[in-house]
Amino acid sequence: MDIYISSPLTGTAIGLAEVPDPVFAGSMVGPGAAVDPERAPQVAVAPIAGRLVKLKPHAFVVQSADGRGVLVHLGIDTVNLEGRGFELIAVEGEQLRAGQPIVTWNPAEVEAGGLSPVSPVIALDAESAAIDAIVNGAVAAGDELFHWR
Repeated sequence: MDIYISSPLTGTAIGLAEVPDPVFAGSMVGPGAAVDPERAPQVAVAPIAGRLVKLKPHAFVVQSADGRGVLVHLGIDTVNLEGRGFELIAVEGEQLRAGQPIVTWNPAEVEAGGLSPVSPVIALDAESAAIDAIVNGAVAAGDELFHWR
């Protein structure tokens, strides 16, 4: 079953190679895309419908009914903030609809703190060839970001 992965944030869709982290830029976590978010308070939303299998203040994974997982990592090295500046809205284990709010955060504050707010959106355990139709340019939260065959 093909699925479309939606942007969890409003901003500019960019390729993973542009992410300022070699692990994400090298697709070592998996293929996908990234969003350079608008520098304003935002609500990160579910990129697909499914179960919220992992929830940390700076990252979350939503798993579809057919077992595919999508990781959203809010900023680079933001684990070091230990949750400061992030507010959890959803609950781990919750069944989500695509576009449902999960975390609030402020990319401008992350950047002011010296970290990049660029947010990778990764198709976990996927082959690079299974990802296509990657959007490049302005996106709103909920807009299509890429296609996973």
